[in-house]
Amino acid sequence: MNQPLNDPNGSGTNTNANTNANSTAPTSTTNQPGRTTDSAQFPTWGQATLEKWAFAALEEQRLARRWRTFIRFAWLVVLVVAGFITMYKNTGPTTTSGEHTGVVEIKGEISADSDASAVWINQALKDAFEDENTKAVVLLINSPGGSPVQAGMINDEIKRLKTKHKKPVYAVVEETCASAAYYIAVAADDIYVDKASIVGSIGVLMDGFGFTSIMDKVGVERRLLTAGENKGFMDPFSPMSKTQKAFALKMLDQIHQQFIGVVKEGRGERLKESPDLFSGLFWTGQESIEMGLADGLGSLDYVAREVIKAEELVDYTKRDNVAERLAKRFGAALGAGAVKALKTWPEIH
Repeated sequence: MNQPLNDPNGSGTNTNANTNANSTAPTSTTNQPGRTTDSAQFPTWGQATLEKWAFAALEEQRLARRWRTFIRFAWLVVLVVAGFITMYKNTGPTTTSGEHTGVVEIKGEISADSDASAVWINQALKDAFEDENTKAVVLLINSPGGSPVQAGMINDEIKRLKTKHKKPVYAVVEETCASAAYYIAVAADDIYVDKASIVGSIGVLMDGFGFTSIMDKVGVERRLLTAGENKGFMDPFSPMSKTQKAFALKMLDQIHQQFIGVVKEGRGERLKESPDLFSGLFWTGQESIEMGLADGLGSLDYVAREVIKAEELVDYTKRDNVAERLAKRFGAALGAGAVKALKTWPEIH
């Protein structure tokens, strides 16, 4: 019997076969100390992408924090500068070199929340009249009109100050002196215009919008609950009854008559009345002189030099400083636009 030479026990085991089998079997390094798998050495594509996203998010957050810090610092600088401007701003003339013409500007819309409000204008007028070196006061006007209430308060104050201080008042019109602006101007002793100025518009209006037809077409129902049948008067989403319209027209006519009375009182016999005079129309400066709405052609310098005989001009106009404008812009003024859009109180335009 033939037995393998290397098998002393004669078991018949083929050592060559075992050797070949062992040499071809895969080996693993997982459990061997000091060695790691290939997957641990080289992260997968998904892991690398997540890391990139994480680092990008962190960088974006850092940039956002830096930007917020910069914005806050910039606003701090603005507020500090505004504070210095407020402290050192000269809000009106303190000393004058001698006899002069006091100037008070009335520009833009006349309303309670503008520079051309009764509060601002009346304080400027008071300062101008009380200065012993003021020979006369000039109202420098460039305004399309505004609130009849504000205009009436300014008109009354001008007449009061004229009587108290015995100083003349002149109105000088630049581009426009219409409606409420003219309501103020008639308190002056004389009105001077440019030949191309716009003057007049003696009338009253109440404007708004009505959306009831559109709501009916799109199928929108207005649900307005009121205590009082006219509490929703002038609501743009509700129809206006004939009674309500008549009431509004009566109120406008009453304010119009007040306006006409002030004009007649201020201009007196100089007015050349006609059917169109109080109709709300306006005219050029040249025509306004012919109609008695104004007295002559002249600029601010002309009136100071030739009429008042005091060429030096001192501006008493009150204006918002930078800090006040910032406060208005970022404070109460945030809601002013919405309130103004819904306001329906009559204005003279």
